[in-house]
Amino acid sequence: MNELNQSTGTVPSEAAGTAKSLRKLYFARVAFSVIWITLVVTVGKTNNMLEEILFVLYPIWDIIATFVDINANPAASNKIPQYVNVAIGTLTTIAVIIALQSGIPTALVVFGVWASLTGLIQFIIGLRRRRMFEGQWPMILSGAQSLIAGSFIILRAHMPNYGIASLAGYSAFGAFYFALAAIRLGKTTKNTNV
Repeated sequence: MNELNQSTGTVPSEAAGTAKSLRKLYFARVAFSVIWITLVVTVGKTNNMLEEILFVLYPIWDIIATFVDINANPAASNKIPQYVNVAIGTLTTIAVIIALQSGIPTALVVFGVWASLTGLIQFIIGLRRRRMFEGQWPMILSGAQSLIAGSFIILRAHMPNYGIASLAGYSAFGAFYFALAAIRLGKTTKNTNV
């Protein structure tokens, strides 16, 4: 993929197409997070079965979103980090299902490890994409924040009253960063070099 033309501020049409697709994906991720958070803080607190479903649903949604991300990029682009993310998300989904048999604290530890790993991948992808088009600094910050948040989730997993509702803040920050990135990508889609 050609890089952003720093002198004119334009991007090739291929990069603009990727930016448009990513912008839609980022807004979809925001919508998912808002719905997920709403369910977690309302019914998830009182319904154990729904709480467990929401735990499993989060990494599954990330896998789906990563496949959309992969398809948004040109065929020639390096997609290894995204495929690694899919593999980690798949293993995490299985691990969460198994961990839930031991209880919410164990599932939180798995979730924390996953948050840290996917944060690192998001950080790397954001750094790589920043040369191609604007709107990636929120993804870089989000990746770094997820990496750190994952460690805190692990450390606090066995604290009393620390359950899935505690992850609402983690998801809210992710939604905020995705919204910022989507807004910033709007600039890239307007600066198309055709």
